[in-house]
Amino acid sequence: MGKANGRSEGEKSALDLEHELPASSGEGDENAVTGPGTESSAPDSELQKLKAERDSLLDRLSRAQAEFENARRRASKEQQEFRDYATADAIKSLLPVVDSLERALQVKSDAAELRAGVELIYKQLQAALVKLSVTPILSEGEPFDPRYHEAIEMVETTTAPDHQVVEELQRGYKFKDRLLRPAMVKVAKNPGK
Repeated sequence: MGKANGRSEGEKSALDLEHELPASSGEGDENAVTGPGTESSAPDSELQKLKAERDSLLDRLSRAQAEFENARRRASKEQQEFRDYATADAIKSLLPVVDSLERALQVKSDAAELRAGVELIYKQLQAALVKLSVTPILSEGEPFDPRYHEAIEMVETTTAPDHQVVEELQRGYKFKDRLLRPAMVKVAKNPGK
């Protein structure tokens, strides 16, 4: 018998058996080793099963991630297309106003006719905005509301109640219930307060 690592093969197999075999009477023990190689093949096959299961799960995970990324890209693209179509509809409703302004600029007329033409175009533009659900914010004569009004100046006066809008400098607008731009206003301040 040859020596490996300072031990004979007989000593080595005896030591290995001591470590591998559980202490038992040996009779009817279900954990007893039945033959050489049986114990080492069971962990190898279980290890192979676990590796295969791991590989399968990793494959499923990478596929799920790819599907999620594709769905995210698809949703983003659909949102952008929706925005583009919505913008195109808004632009279409404003084009007749641009056409009217171009025709007005081509006509040679006096100031009264020009003013009447501009007023018609203004009404046309207001109608287009209403069609897009854009409404002006009422300001003059209304109580100051910081949600819709931006105070530019406080005006001392006795002709209007305190904190009432006395003049609108720039009109504010809402889109449905969302504020697009606050109205720039002058607000009354009664003297002595």
